[in-house]
Amino acid sequence: MSDEIIDIDDNDDGEDNPNILPTSFDDALSERYLVYALSTITARSLPDVRDGLKPVHRRLLWAMRGLKLDPKSGYKKCARVVGDVVGKYHPHGDQAVYDAMVRLAQDFALRYPLVDGQGNFGNIDGDNAAAYRYTEARLTETAIELMNGLNEGTVNFLPTYNGEDEEPEVLPGLFPNLLANGAAGIAVGMATSIPSHNVAEIIDAALLVIDDKNVSHESLMEVFHGPDFATGGILPDSRDVISEAYRTGRGSFRLRARWEKEDIGRGQWQIVITEIPYQVQKGKLIEQIATLVLDKKLPILADVRDESDENIRIVLEPRSRTVESDILMDSLFRMTDLESRFSLNMNVLDAIRAPSVMGLKEILQHWLAHQFVVLQRKTQHRLDNINARLELLGGYIIAFLNLDRVIEIIRNEDEPKPIMMAEFELTDRQAEAILNMRLRSLRKLEEMELKRERDALEKEREDLLKLLDSQARQRTRMKRDLTELRKAYAEDTVLGKRRTTLEEAGAAREIPLEAMIEKEPATVILSTRGWIKAMKGHADLSRDDLSKFKEGDGPAFALHAQTTDRLVLITDNGRFYALGVDKLPGARGFGEPVRSMLDIDNDANIIGALPFVAGKKFLVVADNGRGFQLATEDVLSETRKGKQIVNLKGNARLKVARLMSDNADHIAAIGDNRKLVIFALADLPQMARGQGVQLQRYRDGGLSDATAFCFADGLSWTMGGETGRRRTETDIGLWKVARGAAGRLPPNGFPRSNRFED
Repeated sequence: MSDEIIDIDDNDDGEDNPNILPTSFDDALSERYLVYALSTITARSLPDVRDGLKPVHRRLLWAMRGLKLDPKSGYKKCARVVGDVVGKYHPHGDQAVYDAMVRLAQDFALRYPLVDGQGNFGNIDGDNAAAYRYTEARLTETAIELMNGLNEGTVNFLPTYNGEDEEPEVLPGLFPNLLANGAAGIAVGMATSIPSHNVAEIIDAALLVIDDKNVSHESLMEVFHGPDFATGGILPDSRDVISEAYRTGRGSFRLRARWEKEDIGRGQWQIVITEIPYQVQKGKLIEQIATLVLDKKLPILADVRDESDENIRIVLEPRSRTVESDILMDSLFRMTDLESRFSLNMNVLDAIRAPSVMGLKEILQHWLAHQFVVLQRKTQHRLDNINARLELLGGYIIAFLNLDRVIEIIRNEDEPKPIMMAEFELTDRQAEAILNMRLRSLRKLEEMELKRERDALEKEREDLLKLLDSQARQRTRMKRDLTELRKAYAEDTVLGKRRTTLEEAGAAREIPLEAMIEKEPATVILSTRGWIKAMKGHADLSRDDLSKFKEGDGPAFALHAQTTDRLVLITDNGRFYALGVDKLPGARGFGEPVRSMLDIDNDANIIGALPFVAGKKFLVVADNGRGFQLATEDVLSETRKGKQIVNLKGNARLKVARLMSDNADHIAAIGDNRKLVIFALADLPQMARGQGVQLQRYRDGGLSDATAFCFADGLSWTMGGETGRRRTETDIGLWKVARGAAGRLPPNGFPRSNRFED
């Protein structure tokens, strides 16, 4: 099948039609797509490095200038502006043009707005602007500064799309709009993302480039401190990260909300957010935070309120006064848009409309090169005007010096112009100007004024010629003009004051679970049948009426903890489970079955329950006498199924899981056969999982109990009974043997239960 495009016509087979050219489908498609891509890149999405504008923005300002919407005039309907832009300059959709105009007027979108809007132009909550038939606008002083010089021959003018009008190729003003207001756009195969910056800092950096074209990037970054967003905020990245991004023209910045801790009396406090990250909608941000509160994903936060008027004021109420404000904010930075990331991609069009990613120095060099061209063209334009005026002044002065003869020629000759040109050696323009003079100008005072004007213009022409011939003079003039512009945007002005501050900070911390929970004392009670609950406060564990149980049930474990603790449950099948104390049911009833919270096997019995303590070690031993040391950090599990720590073979069950004291240096083990062995703790390996090694050898029976202790302090055990007294035996050298020995009978008085702890 042919891949040629064939045009079928009932009246013409196409063979002799010169307008039909055979071409391959691939070539036709690629050619047309390339045209579309280039149009998108050069005429829609990327800003010009010289004025920082895309065509739609440039045409908007040009149209508003044509409507004489300067800052001192009245407002006009935005519909009028959009109509002129679409009808004369920009043949695209009116809504797209109006959206671009709205952005130029939003003080939360542009650092230095170019349009002064009246009416509803949207807000930081994310609400859209009113329709253009309801809103009005005019230009700002900044926009006027950006267009300054358009009537002085500074830039080229191009015909509009229909050839009826002209529009400037680029705006000539000295205002550094590209870096000052930034830009964003997506083209075909490339994009741009440039933040706004402080004009005073831009000018300071530009002055350094003017003084030394080889100035180092480090020197520029000493006066140029990075983005300055319209909505303020805090930039927590390091100066090195920021500097490297501007060196290459690519990078990204973290941006955080500005907040403060506000004391509301009686020990209570709240957090007030006064600035939010750029391009974050306040309404959606508050929804994010409110969702965290409703879903209880951030338990330390009680409420969020929006108390904003023309200024942002978002109030965060902590769950209690004991919550740490830094922990709360770090959590919100990680979980919401209170911290966002802004990408830097300084992809712009240069003077020949070629896209390129530029670093800070390169952008300043291209912009200054444009400004020097503007200065030269403006100077030449003024010089041409002076020469033209001097030509006329020369004719006027000749006329005054020969006034009677000029009057005679005009009165008596039918064609006085050629006669005057021949007699007084006048140019055509001079003769025409003399003939057009008003009679009231024929006075002696006018002659003196003409000579003074001529002398002043000749002096100005001499200065302009020196300026055109000297690059040093041009640099001096540029520095003077930039310094004058800087005064309007200085740090002590409302418009020029830096809004985004640099406060180097690390990434938001990974907040541990316990920090998310209000810390309160609790008493955990676990019954023999596996019902668990938590009482508020630390109750007296010796009370008989500590809690109520179902008939036939009773207490198995009772312990003190904090609501921020993780409760470690140990079963005799060698599995360890973790359960947040804050998730336990209250103590009003019987509690809830622990097996409804954890996947504990039906044939497994709970042999231990204690709060998790970091940095400690467990002694774990099975009833077959095999065991090992276990770091507490190795037992935590985030799942309901827990973690299998001790591997048991046959009918073996985990018998001992006990925390060891920090000064323990020996292990004591006693078997069902009432034989006791003591050996050094160093002989017992530390493992994260496994069977362990043999602590004691048995002919019959198995392990009864094991404990870790300090040999110098002696071996202790409980005496039994209600007194809770303990006995300590220090003369225990006879029982110290190698690990795995059979042992010998314990000292007199050792409990018949064969256990160190009741």
